[in-house]
Amino acid sequence: MENIVLIGHGSPKKEANTIGLIGDLLHSAIHPGCGEQCVKVAYLQFAEPGIRETIKECVRGGARRIIVHPFFLNAGMHVTKDIPEVIAEARDMYRDVEFIYTEPLGIHEKLIQVIMERIRSATFESPADIETRSFEIISEEIDLGDVPEEQLPIVKRVIHATADFEFRRSLVFHPDAVRTGIGTIRAGKSILTDIEMVRAGINKKLLARWGGEAVCMITDEEVVRTSEETGMTRSEISIEKGLSGNVGIIAIGNAPTALLKAVELLAKAPADRPLPLIVGVPVGFVKALESKALLAAQRFPFITNLSRKGGTPVAVAIVNALLKMAEGSGE
Repeated sequence: MENIVLIGHGSPKKEANTIGLIGDLLHSAIHPGCGEQCVKVAYLQFAEPGIRETIKECVRGGARRIIVHPFFLNAGMHVTKDIPEVIAEARDMYRDVEFIYTEPLGIHEKLIQVIMERIRSATFESPADIETRSFEIISEEIDLGDVPEEQLPIVKRVIHATADFEFRRSLVFHPDAVRTGIGTIRAGKSILTDIEMVRAGINKKLLARWGGEAVCMITDEEVVRTSEETGMTRSEISIEKGLSGNVGIIAIGNAPTALLKAVELLAKAPADRPLPLIVGVPVGFVKALESKALLAAQRFPFITNLSRKGGTPVAVAIVNALLKMAEGSGE
């Protein structure tokens, strides 16, 4: 068994001792999905755990090979003397354990990239600057060349909202989805949401330019009463009630039951009736993927993602992307 130990200097200021976050990121990078504590952290001084304590924990856990990395920029006294002395003690104590001591961060070309990124970030003075740079980073880190042009602003905004490139593969669009979404916005129709958080995240300033509004019926007194009387969820009842209005987009980011109800109602609608776009991206382990798979099989316009992931940020990102596209500003 092998353990990796990251060693930071440590600070009397508690909030400055964040090497644990680096350890978590390293563990995720080299052992994705692993539930063991393969990567551990220690501090030279001012903070716990110390190096000796961490090495002892590794040995007790069965480690027979311990890789020690000094998370320092330069090879000063701590790196060349203090830490090696502790490792030498450990070698004498645990003779059946192999110890490997790496170089510090030192001079590396990738550090230059980090510095350049910090410099660019420091020059951003407005949220718009940050957003622009974020979209540039997305384009640099993933090839979106095969994404249809009309879908590209939506895919990029979802990735921007979630920092999750998986949505590049999991987002699914009905052929008429984007055209329908933009058309209903420009027609001044409303956007019906399953929960208040989705409604709150929608760019109402852009929506109001066309005369539409964002609506959520989940706290409506009649909806609450009907839910108590029937045992149905408020979200599905609110969708049914809300559809009686002038709705052009149904945005569901939380409740699979709301999505199932929306699919049921639109599937029964007359074939010659213009139907709203369903943005159905509920998140979760129960019925979320199943409801989205059902949506993806429908003939009416939809945007969804075939995975357990989703939620309010995804639903809001899709709707806001459509609003920007309706305005003609793309991203």
